[in-house]
Amino acid sequence: MTIGLIGKKIGMSREFIDSGLSIPVTILSIEKGRIINVFTKEKRGYDAIQVGFGKIKTSKLKNQMKGFFAKKSTEPRKFLKEFRVNNISEYKEGNEIGLELFKDDKFVDVKSKTIGKGFAGVMKRHNFSGLRASHGVSVSHRSHGSTGQNQDPGRVFKGKKMAGHMGDKYRTIQNLEIIKSDLENNLIFVKGSVPGSKNSIVLIQKNVKKIKRITSIEKSKKISTINPTVSAKSKTMISEKKETAPKQPVKKEVKN
Repeated sequence: MTIGLIGKKIGMSREFIDSGLSIPVTILSIEKGRIINVFTKEKRGYDAIQVGFGKIKTSKLKNQMKGFFAKKSTEPRKFLKEFRVNNISEYKEGNEIGLELFKDDKFVDVKSKTIGKGFAGVMKRHNFSGLRASHGVSVSHRSHGSTGQNQDPGRVFKGKKMAGHMGDKYRTIQNLEIIKSDLENNLIFVKGSVPGSKNSIVLIQKNVKKIKRITSIEKSKKISTINPTVSAKSKTMISEKKETAPKQPVKKEVKN
């Protein structure tokens, strides 16, 4: 597992590049994490760090956690996450980790819990076509049909696509492109959608799969170098739209 940060999903917006291209982005608010524990191979059998994220009142903690944070002489943290690392000598207790972690990265993996949909049928949950909508199907138009077997094996196999609880599961979206990061306000803008609703907790990590993909900004720059006239036209169109303000209608005085 690579080192990551825990943040909150604020919502979706869009960012405009110089070429005029509109990119849909998800805005994530990231709080700096503090290293609380450093585990070595001698103690645990592997090198890892324990990082605390978020703030929480001491009154909301259990007695065991109160003693834990008092022993470490740090302020209480809401979330504790363990990350395995290769070079344990680079990390020390009390150090903080922020958005600087992704300054050299173009893509990240984002993990979050999907929106819960409750108990859903097979047509919504698994995209079944349903039974016939004509006569002869007695009030079973949206059912999944038969699920059983013959006398042998005489049971329903595990993993059978049936109606059930939909959503409310942790899912990871890999290789999401970083469009922009605001270090002052601790915000990161990621291209595309992220699982979960607004204000849901997300885990952002360095991408596991090493891919060779051109980012949207690099692609737009490449197009502008090949066709400079197109980029110039788009810039002039944007500037013209800004300059031309809507004219207010002139009121004419009517003489009685």
